[in-house]
Order: sequence, then C-alpha cells, then structure tokens
Amino acid sequence: MINISDSEWKIMNVLWERSPRTITELTKELSESTGWTKHTIITFLKRLDAKGAVYYEEGERAKQYYAKIPQSEAVLEEVKHFLNKTFQGKIGLMINTLVKEEELSKQELDELYEILEKERGKKK
Repeated sequence: MINISDSEWKIMNVLWERSPRTITELTKELSESTGWTKHTIITFLKRLDAKGAVYYEEGERAKQYYAKIPQSEAVLEEVKHFLNKTFQGKIGLMINTLVKEEELSKQELDELYEILEKERGKKK
C-alpha cells in the first residue's frame, strides 16, 4: 500500500487527469489553488517517486511525469485505510453513522440504493 498525503493527492489528481506533465505544467496548474512554488512541487514529486506512485521520463526539454499507480487502486486503498482507522473496517457502520446524522441527502440515498441493487443483481 502506498500512503499518499493530502498534498500529494493534489498532484496525483492532476496527473490522473492528464499525463504526462512537466514540473512547469504542474506548477501552473496548482500554484493558484495551493500557493505552491516549483520547489514545493519538486519536493512532492520526489516523495511520490520514492513511494512508487509516479515516474518520469526525460523529455526534450524537461522531465515528463506520469502516475505509476491507477487512480482506482489508490482510491480503494485510501477508502480501506479510512474505514479501518475510523469504523473498524465496517462500511455498514460508516453508512449508519451518515444516515443517523442526516449527512446523506435523499438523492445520495437513492444513488446508494441503486448501486446496491445493481450489485445484488450481479451476485444472483
């Protein structure tokens, strides 16, 4: 499992959206919303590279960065980590908490019901 920090998620989301990206492109994309400089982004890219989450290829003028892990894999690992840490790995406990606290709208409940019904149909 690769542990991606909140800040690193921002870079990964940009790379999953479109790869490859240069440091200059990443800085342009992220600087306004984060205030990060080129040096900050380089630091995060080095960390992500060391974790095995990104890789780069030498381009004509600059390194071209790519996401090494699929977004779906990273999201699933993050969800599992969150569930284990917060709800003892029980998704039912999480959903029950959200429903009891009225954090789910009717539309979200309908969507969840539809997802569950669709999966139930696949398992018959």
